[in-house]
Amino acid sequence: MPRFAANLSMLFTEVPFLERFEHAARAGFEAVEFLFPYAHTVAEIKERVDAAGLKVVLHNLPAGDWDAGERGMACDPRRVDEFRAGVSKALTYATALGVPQLNCLAGKAPAGVDAATLRSTFVNNLRFAASALKAANLRLLIEPINPFDIPGFYLNRTDQAISILDEVGAENAFVQYDIYHAQRVEGELANTLQKNLARIAHVQLADNPGRHEPGTGEINYPFLFAHLDRIGYAGWVSCEYKPAKDTESGLAWLEKMAGKKALTPA
Repeated sequence: MPRFAANLSMLFTEVPFLERFEHAARAGFEAVEFLFPYAHTVAEIKERVDAAGLKVVLHNLPAGDWDAGERGMACDPRRVDEFRAGVSKALTYATALGVPQLNCLAGKAPAGVDAATLRSTFVNNLRFAASALKAANLRLLIEPINPFDIPGFYLNRTDQAISILDEVGAENAFVQYDIYHAQRVEGELANTLQKNLARIAHVQLADNPGRHEPGTGEINYPFLFAHLDRIGYAGWVSCEYKPAKDTESGLAWLEKMAGKKALTPA
């Protein structure tokens, strides 16, 4: 059975962010991830991580003004300097927290920029980030995201991500495969995972429609969990979903599908 991590930007939102680490540990998780740590100091987060006995397995590079609707800047030729400064900031957090990999969100394609420039900007930014992360012994990830949830997002498909990574040519750059986004864009989940296993370093989950917990939609998660075991996936599977009701009741799938009993957060 895969190893499951809790995404603290999506789960345990009933309490403030810094309190979610303790709740995740009490619910039986050994690892967590989150979108961004930058609203808090490294020391604040590390204190909570260490107290809860958790491992942080992922966070994102800075992605612009999230509250204003920005979803990354890596394909924007006007923001290369800002992107590079964000890589340095992310490394400060990741190295202090022991995070092994950082995800780079491509961002929405800015209006008026031609396809060749978008791609070359993204590739060059990824080369810069991969080199900086390699020096710190970290992996760089890129994530295809469906254009229904984020219209205009530059990176949408697994084959597109693989093509870009081939052009980047960095041995520490991989795909972050989000099952929910992949289902909405391309389907063919099991074969895509198997075909590209060597290029995938991290997996995230949510069901479709609704982006809720497994068992609420159309995706056959018991099959996919067994499939990940069969093909030898050794990374984490992160629970990046919006609970249909609340986090506690939404964790019932862990025992039903994965044989892992979720404890009730105190």
